[in-house]
Amino acid sequence: MKIAIDMDEVLADPIKKFIQLYNRDYGIPIDLKIDAGNEIYHHIPEHINNKWFDYINEKGFFRDLELIEGSVEAVKKLQEKHEVYIVSAAMEFPNSLEDKYHWLAEHFPFIGWKNIIFCGEKIVNTDVMIDDRAKNFIDFKGRTLLFTSPHNLLLTDYERVDTWEQVLAKLL
Repeated sequence: MKIAIDMDEVLADPIKKFIQLYNRDYGIPIDLKIDAGNEIYHHIPEHINNKWFDYINEKGFFRDLELIEGSVEAVKKLQEKHEVYIVSAAMEFPNSLEDKYHWLAEHFPFIGWKNIIFCGEKIVNTDVMIDDRAKNFIDFKGRTLLFTSPHNLLLTDYERVDTWEQVLAKLL
């Protein structure tokens, strides 16, 4: 079985870094609990609302993101039985390409470069796609697993996974 796995909010935690940078720069705390169905920018005062976009476009933003709990161990287990690809819509943020590549090399060195796909649209032909963005499931023909993130909590049309343990229970 071929499995496509998204990076941001599935393997790596950009939300935590947004909050840390925002708190550092503005001294206005943002709660780590983001309301269901909302993006992080819905929690930022309107006059500085686009700061999240500045952060994500900075070189280095993606290089030191924290891991989503259990992701490394789970991806190793999946790779033992399946063909695993890391698929990220990195082209949207060109400064992220090198950062993401080095982040993956550090945390997932067992995933070879041939199994890393940086793209714009996620038009991949795999059996399963694990992603936090339902928009990436449009026209996808395989099984979709929606990895829980605050912005997708109100979606009910997809098979949902909250943790990497749940992913393993469904795919192994």
